[in-house]
Formats: sequence, structure tokens, C-alpha cells
Amino acid sequence: MARVSYVDERSHPELAALIGQIRQERRGKLIPVYGLLLHSPDVARAWMALINAVRWSTRLDARVRELVILRVAALNGASYVIDVHRRHFTSGDGLAAAECDALCAPSVPHGVFGAADAAVIAYVDESTRRAKVSAQVFRQAREFLDERQMVELSVLVGAYNMHTRVINALEIDPE
Repeated sequence: MARVSYVDERSHPELAALIGQIRQERRGKLIPVYGLLLHSPDVARAWMALINAVRWSTRLDARVRELVILRVAALNGASYVIDVHRRHFTSGDGLAAAECDALCAPSVPHGVFGAADAAVIAYVDESTRRAKVSAQVFRQAREFLDERQMVELSVLVGAYNMHTRVINALEIDPE
């Protein structure tokens, strides 16, 4: 059970427009993370804008986005995010079940991913574990991504570190 109560939308008619927007952008549901974030409507609105931007408005392809999200979730022990993304996003985004399993392992087994994916995974691992990326790992990722994509990759990693850490801290219930 979550550490903070979920906002009961029937008791907060002043949030109806925001809740409607959340439902529209989140598979028609008021998903648990927003049920908690609505205690602070401005934070919920900003959170949704950031997550939408890093997920849908980047030049990173869907496969790379899901690879990053699953890896960050695995490193931070955020089973909620892993379950949601495996169920709703990975099947059409080019990640096979074996790749999802590999991303969720403590260390990604060699040979599962090609050079471009491995470079991104190394970037995610260093950024998440140390909050710093070595010059070597940065160069390896940069071989496959342009400057804009490097910025978008860095922000995506940061956003999902925020996302998974808030979910873990508040012990948000699974969907």
C-alpha cells in the first residue's frame, strides 16, 4: 500500500480538468503515480509534461527509449515501472522478451545487444549508479548518437531516475 493516500477524484472537483488530461494521455486511466502526485497539482502537471517530452518528443527511437527506461527501472529496483513498460510498451518497440530479461538483470549479459545498444546501456548504468559518466562511456555512446540525442538520452535517464525514485519512496501500488 502506498505511503501517501491517493487523491479521490470525486472529492476534488477542482482537479477535474487536470484529471481528464491525465486520463487522455495515460491510456484512459488515472494511473497510481498521478493519484499521488495530484496532492500537488502543479507538480503533477509538470511531471506529465516532462515525461511526455522525454518519451514522445525526442529523436531517440522507441527501442532506445524503452531500453533506457527498463534499465533505469531495473537498476533502481522499480518493479512498478518494469511491469508497466513490459506490459504496455515493449512489444511494439523492438525489444524481445530475452532483451527485456537481460536489461532487468543486475549486470547485462554480454552478447545480447549490439554495439549501439551496449553503448547506451553503459551510459545508463554509469549515469544511474554514479550520477556521472566517464569520458570513455560518453565517447562510445556518441559514436551512435548526435548531440541532440545525447542531450535527450541524458534527460531521459535523469527523468526516469526521478520517476523510479519517487515511485519507490512513496511505495506506489502496481496498476
